[in-house]
Amino acid sequence: MSSPRARRLTLAASATGAVIVALDGTVLTVAQPRLQRDLHATFAQVQWTSTGYLIAVASLLVFAGRLGDRYGHRRVFAIGMLGFGAASAGIGLAGGIGWVIGLRVAQGAFGALLQPATLGMLRAAYPPDRLGRPVAVRTGAIGLAAVAGPLAGGALTSQLGWRAVFFVNVVPALAMGVAALAVRGRAVSRESVGPRLDLPGAALLAVALAGLVHTLVGIPETGWTVATALGAGCAVVAGGVFVRHERRTRDPLVPPGVLRSGTAGPALGVLVAASAALFGALFLGTYYLQSVLALDPLAGGVRALPLAVMMVLGAPVAAMLTSRQGPRRTAVAGMVLVVAGVLLMSRLGRGSGAEAIGGCFLLLGAGFATVMVTATTVVVRDASVDTAGVAGGLQQTAMNIGPALGVAAATTLMSVAGRSDATGRPPGDGPRWAADVFLPAMGPALTVLAAVAAAGALLATRLPGRPAPRRPEDQPVAELPDGPPRSEIASGA
Repeated sequence: MSSPRARRLTLAASATGAVIVALDGTVLTVAQPRLQRDLHATFAQVQWTSTGYLIAVASLLVFAGRLGDRYGHRRVFAIGMLGFGAASAGIGLAGGIGWVIGLRVAQGAFGALLQPATLGMLRAAYPPDRLGRPVAVRTGAIGLAAVAGPLAGGALTSQLGWRAVFFVNVVPALAMGVAALAVRGRAVSRESVGPRLDLPGAALLAVALAGLVHTLVGIPETGWTVATALGAGCAVVAGGVFVRHERRTRDPLVPPGVLRSGTAGPALGVLVAASAALFGALFLGTYYLQSVLALDPLAGGVRALPLAVMMVLGAPVAAMLTSRQGPRRTAVAGMVLVVAGVLLMSRLGRGSGAEAIGGCFLLLGAGFATVMVTATTVVVRDASVDTAGVAGGLQQTAMNIGPALGVAAATTLMSVAGRSDATGRPPGDGPRWAADVFLPAMGPALTVLAAVAAAGALLATRLPGRPAPRRPEDQPVAELPDGPPRSEIASGA
């Protein structure tokens, strides 16, 4: 796609897909208590409506990106959207918690199909030097979903019940899926399909990521148990076998060029560090607002609103800074803001006012938006059109592993520092800390998370610097997808 209209349609599809997935996660959190009561489910069963989804998504993202590279991102995106909408409708009609869990796993599988495609389509539609703005629009849309999700989920659940939370996804998902199928793109010939799919590698990576996510999600709920230890061991063994397999196979799942660019690896590390620090801090910040300050969920959400607002407003600013100052300076500045926000949060106490609390969330939102736009642009821009799906899958995997890692680290650190109960770990129905125990332990835990963000800032120094200006006669000629050759300025990556 190279025409302005085709690019606008691609951007609209990419942002819509990202918003639907983001909304689904935020509104479900609000609806879970009502779902538990209506279906007479246990707390563990309700948790699996989220855990099953996360495991399915994280384990299939890279393989889904490879499918897009081979068969076309638009086609894979359409299948993902249609499946996601159908699974949402099925969950809304489910008569028992078992059906809800099973359909949530299916929904996660379809979500894994569409998420890398949202980035792969952008890479195919835009030249590398123009990727910053569409990535910023996509990031801002996700931030907007973070603002609207809890409010929409609360309103729908209160007025129409928890099933409405899933029905609201059906029409936009099905409409966007049908529209994506209706758009005519360049046909993929048999000669251009490329190497065969690495099914053994995909299976090994899926097992490794599933074990890792199961472990990270299980730690906040039950602490270190036999199940979480087995999950960690499975992740290590399967990951080691996967690396060995990829080095020996002729057609690896992750083409060597994707990670050998010298910048994609550091950019993925930056995303993991930033999302781990942010979501770990958000996890602790939520308990601070509700346990220490005794605020209800709505009042606590209002205090945290600056984070989501800065996600929306900061994304276009980040794209502009990346274009003018280069990814390295922009990402380092963003990570410094994240570090500052986490450290300021570690100084909060019983007497902290709304200004201090809002300032912490403002810094976190501004920093994370900057890092997400910059690092995502680097990952996708450095990939070729033929490997953009794998690059998008790796980016989405980082954005799923990072939050789970941050929450698990925050819970473990709190247990070590504060000892939430006599066993020294959070109770089985989720962490519950008394205010007098929570506050002294929060500072050290947040300090460690700030150190994680600082490590991300060091990784950011390995991103590309500011590109040197080029004369028109020095501009290389590149061929855009579905369009004639034209000059484009090198990205400098």
